[in-house]
Amino acid sequence: MAEVASLIKIISKDFDIAENLNEEQLYHILVNSFDYLVENDFSKLLQILYRADVDQYKLKELLESSGNQNSAEVIAKAYIERQKAKIETWKKYSS
Repeated sequence: MAEVASLIKIISKDFDIAENLNEEQLYHILVNSFDYLVENDFSKLLQILYRADVDQYKLKELLESSGNQNSAEVIAKAYIERQKAKIETWKKYSS
């Protein structure tokens, strides 16, 4: 649960989200948020992904190979994975 709390803390810098979510709820909120951004505010989407340091080439590859999967779902997964990687790096070097 501590990992989800850390994840929410990082993600709340980009999104207004509740603190008491589980990872699945967080994922669904992000899918809805990214779906909105894809349709209505693409420049903000790019800013968020840039700040989160989501690899644009990896994301492009994921989107191209996603088949029928919603692009917002692919983006949310990549975003969460990147944030988790940051948490792991911080843990590794803070010890």
